Amino acid sequence: MDFLDKLGDTITSKGKEVTGKAKDLAEIANLKGQISTCEDVIRKNYIEIGRIYYEKEGLEPEAEYEEYCRAISNAKTGIEDLEEKIRKIKGI
Repeated sequence: MDFLDKLGDTITSKGKEVTGKAKDLAEIANLKGQISTCEDVIRKNYIEIGRIYYEKEGLEPEAEYEEYCRAISNAKTGIEDLEEKIRKIKGI
């Protein structure tokens, strides 16, 4: 019986260890999800700051932002051109 008791204790101990590790992994995953949410908030707010700046200064940006504002303007023109092509294909 002594062997079976030790085996039972070992299995119980390992089960608790596995359960504890699973809980730790779940908590880590939850925390990483929260970090990701915070990073998304930061990204969205950076984008919003950039959008507001572009709308205010896009025509005459400070030198360090000129390249980025030009790229945005070019991309907007490209979108307009592509949307026009889509309208032509649809016959609108």
